[in-house]
Amino acid sequence: MHFGVAPSRGTAAIVLIVVGLVFAVPLVALAQFTFRQGTDGGLTTAHYRAIADPVNAATYQPVFDGLGASLLIALITVAIVLLVLLPAQIITALHHPRLRRVLEFVCIIPITVPVVVLVVGFIPVYQVVAQVFGSDAWTLAFAIGIVSLPFAFRPIAAAITAMDMIVLSEAARSLGASWWTVTWRILLPNLRRGITAACFLTITVVLGEYTLASFLSRTTFQTALLLVQGTDPYVAAIFSLGALVFGFLLLVAIGRIGLRRTGVRRPRRTAAPKESA
Repeated sequence: MHFGVAPSRGTAAIVLIVVGLVFAVPLVALAQFTFRQGTDGGLTTAHYRAIADPVNAATYQPVFDGLGASLLIALITVAIVLLVLLPAQIITALHHPRLRRVLEFVCIIPITVPVVVLVVGFIPVYQVVAQVFGSDAWTLAFAIGIVSLPFAFRPIAAAITAMDMIVLSEAARSLGASWWTVTWRILLPNLRRGITAACFLTITVVLGEYTLASFLSRTTFQTALLLVQGTDPYVAAIFSLGALVFGFLLLVAIGRIGLRRTGVRRPRRTAAPKESA
């Protein structure tokens, strides 16, 4: 079934240029702001040098503390995805395919609910969490793990759909492989792209999350940026630009992984034998 004529190369190039400008202009403006010297229009690298200046260590320390907390939260959240969500999807696809829609519905729900509404439900839960685990920032991984479920679920689900998991697992089992061998040497290598994309998207969600940390009184990268912005907006802009570039590189890496060749080779053409006279 055809849904229309494919755009020409010129049209595609124009669309890509327009979309690129939409994303590039704010980033270029932000980068130019980090070099701005007051209101006189001059450019300077003093704001970048100020980050490494020991005199300003106390001023910028909240940003580094928040970045460390966000990286720890990202590590725990990725572990939740790999140890909880990934096994749940594999087990559902192999043994309970009828529950696939139920699992998908549960994982997609967080993206349909505003984060502010989720926070209202998290507040009484985190009162108990604070009593059991303390009020450190790493406990925020439990809440962000729920928020990142839709972003982590879809790449893994797409990778599972792209492979015939049941046939591969049954073939390996018929040859005497254990379930551990089937999972580690057959299923996970075929799901590598989806798993990598899910982990990258989870890290991006963690680094950009502000609402949960703000309402639950946790210090993360985004809340620290807001705190430092009142003192030095240029340094806050530098760290924000770095976070945006890092997220962009993660998305590019996801695209490169998806476009990587599968390694299938075409059979060589052999010359036809010459007829004898």
